[in-house]
Amino acid sequence: MSGGGGPVVGRLSVVGVGPAGPEWITPEVAARLEAATDLVGYGPYLERIAGPHHRVHASDNREELARAMHALDMAAEGRDVVVVSGGDPGVFAMAAAIFEALEGAQAQRWAGVEVDVTPGVSAMQAAAARLGAPLGNDFCVISLSDNLKPWSLIQRRVRLAAEADFAMAFYNPISRARPWQLGEALGIVREAQGPDTLVMLATAVGRGEREDVQISTLGEVDPTMANMSTLVIVGAASTRVLERPSGRRHVYTPRYVESAESR
Repeated sequence: MSGGGGPVVGRLSVVGVGPAGPEWITPEVAARLEAATDLVGYGPYLERIAGPHHRVHASDNREELARAMHALDMAAEGRDVVVVSGGDPGVFAMAAAIFEALEGAQAQRWAGVEVDVTPGVSAMQAAAARLGAPLGNDFCVISLSDNLKPWSLIQRRVRLAAEADFAMAFYNPISRARPWQLGEALGIVREAQGPDTLVMLATAVGRGEREDVQISTLGEVDPTMANMSTLVIVGAASTRVLERPSGRRHVYTPRYVESAESR
């Protein structure tokens, strides 16, 4: 779509390359990457997918808005630009940053840029698939990072989601600057759900020997086992472990919920 109905002078696509290697990239994303003249994104992501014909523009992962504006400027010059996100670009990633820039004071200079978003496999989808189907019923997704929103708001959202008995996927669960927040968030859920609720820590899914998936409970989980490559899933009250004859364990949340009258 071009701004103000004017002529299209360049194209910007925001794509998701999945949580790990090329096997996680969809054919649609692969086609956009192949057609692009310029790739913009976090350096380690670009290293995974850049080809010899690409001009690569790497930046730190904490510079999303500046990265978005740089990408839009190049597209306004007539280039075919792809902004690369890990996972899915619409989940705590670059798609929102692009539209934030397009709504800003300088938006008119990008009026001729066609913008589209191409989805990718998200970290929560990858983690859930490894486990079975822990997000098989109603669930919500919350980032525990308080870089762009106050911790008090995160606490409230976690508490309300726990009281409503959603399964939850926690992004950005822990960092060097925030070593305590995951433990506090899990404590909030434990108050509402009890200690037997299942908790799953899925780290570096799809990254070979680095991959690690742990199944625990709110009463036993060790939050220090998580890092910034971990996706944390907290089950609903109905989430359960299925033991298979092979010895493999699957976690799933049934599609049905019993009514209060039938309990």
